[in-house]
Amino acid sequence: MNLTGFKSSTSSQGSLKIPLWTRGETNAFFGLGFNILVNVLTLTSLLIFVVQIPATEVLGTVLPALGIAMLVGNIYYTLLARRLARRENRTDVTALPYGPSVPHMFIVVFVIMLPIFLTTKDPLRAWEAGLAWAFVIGVIVLIGAFVGPYIRRITPRAAMLGTLAGISLTFISMRPAAQIWGAAWIGLPVLGIILVGFFTNIRLPGGIPVGLAALLVGTAIGWIGGYMSVPDVQAAVSQIAFAIPSFHVDMLLNGLSNLTPLLATAIPLGVYNFAEAMSNVESAAAAGDSYNLRSVLLADGSGAIIGAALGSPFPPAVYIGHPGWKEAGGRGSYSMASGVFIAVLCFLGLFGVLATVLPIPAIVPILLYIGLLIGAQAFQSVPRIQAAAVVAAILPNLASWGTGLIDNALAAAGTTADKVGQDALTSAGLVYSGLKTLGEGAVLAGMVLGSIVAFILMRKFYASAIAAGVGAALSWIGLIHAAEVGWAADPEVALGYAMLAIVLCAFAFHRRGQDEAVVADEEMPAEG
Repeated sequence: MNLTGFKSSTSSQGSLKIPLWTRGETNAFFGLGFNILVNVLTLTSLLIFVVQIPATEVLGTVLPALGIAMLVGNIYYTLLARRLARRENRTDVTALPYGPSVPHMFIVVFVIMLPIFLTTKDPLRAWEAGLAWAFVIGVIVLIGAFVGPYIRRITPRAAMLGTLAGISLTFISMRPAAQIWGAAWIGLPVLGIILVGFFTNIRLPGGIPVGLAALLVGTAIGWIGGYMSVPDVQAAVSQIAFAIPSFHVDMLLNGLSNLTPLLATAIPLGVYNFAEAMSNVESAAAAGDSYNLRSVLLADGSGAIIGAALGSPFPPAVYIGHPGWKEAGGRGSYSMASGVFIAVLCFLGLFGVLATVLPIPAIVPILLYIGLLIGAQAFQSVPRIQAAAVVAAILPNLASWGTGLIDNALAAAGTTADKVGQDALTSAGLVYSGLKTLGEGAVLAGMVLGSIVAFILMRKFYASAIAAGVGAALSWIGLIHAAEVGWAADPEVALGYAMLAIVLCAFAFHRRGQDEAVVADEEMPAEG
């Protein structure tokens, strides 16, 4: 499968008719819609059971605010896709997927809101801090809209797609894979339907959409096998209530009044947001749809700011997976339909009901499919010689994922890595400290490392040295390889990158000398 060779369906300029809905839109809608559904179910549980915000507030304020962001954002990306289709006279343009950012869901809950709740025992204070944090994320992404296009132009594609592959293989694929094999009798049949239907394009009997067939089969198996519970559904139905979103600027301002402690995570994660969006836009371009990065970042930043003002601490973002929805047949309207679907569920408070009706193992296989596709794209969309650069860009996200598992396991045991001690972890075969350092700021670190290797493979040693210099600067201020932003955040890593830059400059000078010698030899007249 080659993701870079999509054939366009064209018509004469000025007479292009873009269909409102196609057969493939249904496939993509069930994929993206239920992808977002799983994420909203997760964030709902986190707020209610971890931060202990009352369910009435979560269902009546946070979810309606998120619903507005999903509705407006997905409609915007649908319009962006239709505009691109008209400009390029094509009917095969696929809209960018959009939803609540998955990494930020866990970070804002466990890093920002939970510590404040544990200290103050006040979920409202924790909620206000989350709103302020999301607002700052939005502001940083808006700033990124003006520098992101330049960074995208000078960063090798292997570095951007490799970083995206690292995210998709770890944070997007591994949890769904575990959930599938945790209930394999439900998840594997669903995964089989998705892989055959999307990768081989074999039509199902009666033309039923692949996504719908997979969901129905998985849900039927779950209910027949006793995985689901009727009393749980009845209890959830009793909690259905209609809610209208409204502004909560007072809560946002209260959170912003104590902003300084939030900046240590908001700044690097805001940079993470626009770096990931940049990689997602590059991924869409590799699949055939070249979107304007500034338009994407302005929408993402505005969505986070507006959502925070309405009461949602979860910044939305362009999702990984555009090539997957393109392969599934999605064009422009699947995104808008997903936004409408999620918004209605948010306004009606139906997420509790859906959580009791749909088995999670029947939904998550679509995420594993996306992870497989994005991982494959990173290698298929760059020259073969750049494969090592893709792998290099993947490594920081692998490290971040691995240390996250270690930290969570230790937390479940009531301890931490510091309490256990580095010697004990090392004796158990865990190079924890190095993994932790490598994985901090993984998206930016992956782009830096991938760029260094990509430029080396192209024998552009001065460019590679500059990339290493950027790594030194980012490490010094703590945007990569450091636990928090600060001056001289990790001087040892910064020194390492600086010394790497010196080595690369030496190779560049050495190679220039060789090139000059070759030129001199070629210009010498032949002896008669």
